[in-house]
Amino acid sequence: TYIGSIVASVNPYKSIPGLYDCTAVEQYSKHHMGEIAPHIFAVANECYRCLWKRHDNQCILISGESGAGKTESTKLILKFLSAMSQHSLELSCREKTSCVEQAILES
Repeated sequence: TYIGSIVASVNPYKSIPGLYDCTAVEQYSKHHMGEIAPHIFAVANECYRCLWKRHDNQCILISGESGAGKTESTKLILKFLSAMSQHSLELSCREKTSCVEQAILES
């Protein structure tokens, strides 16, 4: 569930099919946080959007007791950010300019 811009989650201690696959990455990349069901990808997407759209530095704090799923949560966030970065790279290759080059040109 969401608590403001915080997502509180529980480690199910088992794999849940479809919860963290490419379809979920795509779904959460197209929505703002709070528009669809709470998910760790929603938090990652919000950070990604703030980083690239508003040029705000971002930090994700993952906390919990031993066995709560902190390492798995970190891996999932990195999976999402990697997929989003790859998507941005593909778009910039099509446009023949990178996001970095575009930022330099806009300065």
